Amino acid sequence: MIDLDDTDRALLRDLARDGTLSAGELGRRHGLSQPAAWRRVKRLTDAGVLKGQRVLVDRAALGFGVTVFLGVKLATKGRVSLEDFERAVTAIPEVQVVQHVLGLFDYRLRVVARDISDFERVLRRRIMTLPGVGQVEANVVLSEEARPGPLG
Repeated sequence: MIDLDDTDRALLRDLARDGTLSAGELGRRHGLSQPAAWRRVKRLTDAGVLKGQRVLVDRAALGFGVTVFLGVKLATKGRVSLEDFERAVTAIPEVQVVQHVLGLFDYRLRVVARDISDFERVLRRRIMTLPGVGQVEANVVLSEEARPGPLG
């Protein structure tokens, strides 16, 4: 674990919002020289605090207007390995996130679809035919608010 000061936290908040900010811009925002900001970002990267950059894709702009969280309980844990289920479910392009969880369900999936009928097609033809799938519970996302995370 790395010790973070207030400046490190401020840099992380800015980079979490926009990973393309240059060291010069970060320095201007936080009263640092460009080299000092770059050294701090490098230190955070080397420590594993910063892990790459991502581009946020607007799914709705691409025609994927429905997001559903699925709880999946495997029916036959002894017959189907978790690895077999994970390998099969990650091959479905509409499944964006696969989380192995503890609780009522064994897995939580984030699924995107063009509309509800497209989701029904994905559910019936792809997800329900996966090895070991038993109970499934769907929660359709009505709205979503991005939160800044633990750095506030």
